[in-house]
Amino acid sequence: MHFGLCTFPTDYSMPFPDLAVAAEERGFESIWVAEHSHIPASRKTPFPGGGDLPKMYYDTLDPFVALAGAASVTRTIKLATGICLVIQRDPIHTAKEVASVDQLSKGRFLFGIGAGWNIEEMANHGTKQPEMRGTLLRERIEAMQAIWSQKQAEYHGRFVDFDPIFAWPKPVQKPHPPIHVGGAFPQAAKRAVAYGDGWIPVGDAEGALRKLPAVHEMARAAGRDPAAIEVSIYYCAPDRTLLERLRDGGVARAVFGVPSEPREKVLPILDRYIEVARQVGIG
Repeated sequence: MHFGLCTFPTDYSMPFPDLAVAAEERGFESIWVAEHSHIPASRKTPFPGGGDLPKMYYDTLDPFVALAGAASVTRTIKLATGICLVIQRDPIHTAKEVASVDQLSKGRFLFGIGAGWNIEEMANHGTKQPEMRGTLLRERIEAMQAIWSQKQAEYHGRFVDFDPIFAWPKPVQKPHPPIHVGGAFPQAAKRAVAYGDGWIPVGDAEGALRKLPAVHEMARAAGRDPAAIEVSIYYCAPDRTLLERLRDGGVARAVFGVPSEPREKVLPILDRYIEVARQVGIG
């Protein structure tokens, strides 16, 4: 099983390129960054975690800029969005950003995506039918897959529609970087099986472990090898017993949360995480 880190990089936390270097030096396999373009002042949509929305949601850096910075100072660690709010983004522009980071990192990018939760935030980007965001997400991903893999790409859907275009660079990874779909069971798992390479359940490791047989059955029903759908537990607890159960149950990756804090607070946390990971066994 692999071990990764996830964080909200901000202007007051440990500089993200430095965090990526520290993670690579300690042997972490991947580092994932969140995305929120803005937070609407109305705050009508409740925070899924309950209570007040944490400060770092307001302050997080652009994920592709942060990852490009990390790509220039690291060599082996995988660099990931966790997650990219595709339903708030232009697919042609985002396809170029994904390919650019994959080029700069020499093929180390993982594309974590999701349908989002903040209704006002997505509305400000033109997504005013939240009940249709699953369809919008699929179309934008399919359009990007065409852009990454075809010399002259075109796509014609309900929400995404463009005639043949030239768009470079193409990603280093072929046909494109792995796509990991974040979100709850069953919808996110269904999306992962339909057009992704992995499913990212958030926080509920025990629940995700119980759902694994159903995810594998979804894959088989779709004619896919269940082993081709990686499961990465986001904000996983650094508990050795739990991690051993996840490893033995077939989970591909445990991703630990890193607070948006200065290096003197962050580095000891990384040391504790990697010690537990080594006890379990780093894949």
